[in-house]
Amino acid sequence: MAAAAIVFATAVHSATIHAASGPEGHASRAGVIPIGRPVKVKVPLGLPPVPIPPENPPTEETIALGQRLYYDLGLSVDGTVSCATCHAPNLGFRDGKALSNGVGGQLGTRRAPTVVNAAYNALQFWDGRSPSLEKQAEGPMTNPVEMGHTLEGVVRHVQSDPTYRKLFAKAWGTEQITIDLVTKSIASFERTVVIGNSPFDRFYYGGDKKALSPSAQRGLKLFLNPKKGNCSVCHVIGKKYALFTDNKFHNIGVGADTRGNLADVGSYTQTKNTLDMGAFKTPTLRNIAETAPYMHDGSQATLKDVVDHY
Repeated sequence: MAAAAIVFATAVHSATIHAASGPEGHASRAGVIPIGRPVKVKVPLGLPPVPIPPENPPTEETIALGQRLYYDLGLSVDGTVSCATCHAPNLGFRDGKALSNGVGGQLGTRRAPTVVNAAYNALQFWDGRSPSLEKQAEGPMTNPVEMGHTLEGVVRHVQSDPTYRKLFAKAWGTEQITIDLVTKSIASFERTVVIGNSPFDRFYYGGDKKALSPSAQRGLKLFLNPKKGNCSVCHVIGKKYALFTDNKFHNIGVGADTRGNLADVGSYTQTKNTLDMGAFKTPTLRNIAETAPYMHDGSQATLKDVVDHY
């Protein structure tokens, strides 16, 4: 059973990510919208339309600007950490580590989640503390263990660069940069990081019965069977698309010692509901073969370890 489930998990890998990759005053301008050329984010087989907030419609200019910001080490206080440091395209938009290193080599307490398909998350972060990609982008900038900066310091860094001022004017119609415009731009880029059209998608939604190997097909049956794997109860596969997450929070026993004591209380920090003690967001399984190690604390080294845990 475990072997078939693992083979199926690798079948949700997609070779192509639909995203580009590469190298405070005026707070009242939070309502500014892009002025550039509108873009409709193309979604591959197996995914629904990307949710777009009305106040931040994607344009060619904001996506390009967001990409530049995503790779900018200057968003960290010492110029050593960018968004891409922990969410690198060549590592499945992660960093391949159990726990990530921030400024000064400091070690975080949770595994960096993938940016892949984060546009579909109802809430961001493992504990759901952010309601949007825009607000999520602020978190690492001010986290003393991650980028260690201030929002005002980030704005000063960007505002001091004449190239950035021109790019913001082109994208937003103003050279007066705010943190709101910085995070909106990053979020616009991140909404292009969508993947689908995997062997699973071609088999399940495209009607290609040869897209999955016989072993992967057996794994899929186990994955869907409520009396066997029952994996899809949380890693949802719908009739028209599959996000492989229910966008909910669950305590699955990871990080608890033999007495049930938790090293991390998870979403309880946000809800203060005892039912959420030790609960973490269900991660997507898209490109799961590229994003080891697993779980919120990176404690499971392989997919076999994950299946064995369940």
